[in-house]
Amino acid sequence: MRLTIFWERMADHFGPAYADSFARDHVMTELGGRTVRQALDAGWETKDVWRAVCSAMDIPADKR
Repeated sequence: MRLTIFWERMADHFGPAYADSFARDHVMTELGGRTVRQALDAGWETKDVWRAVCSAMDIPADKR
């Protein structure tokens, strides 16, 4: 998944302003105790980060 698609999906689900805040501030066990931004900076694949967000936040299957 391209990074631009990832951010589009984040904005679609959380809203443009909250998506960035969530990515910076929400520490997720699914990402090894990292935030979304930390996981991406550490080299995690965007598809794996998106799957973790979907799992943690109960994003409906049709949005995954």
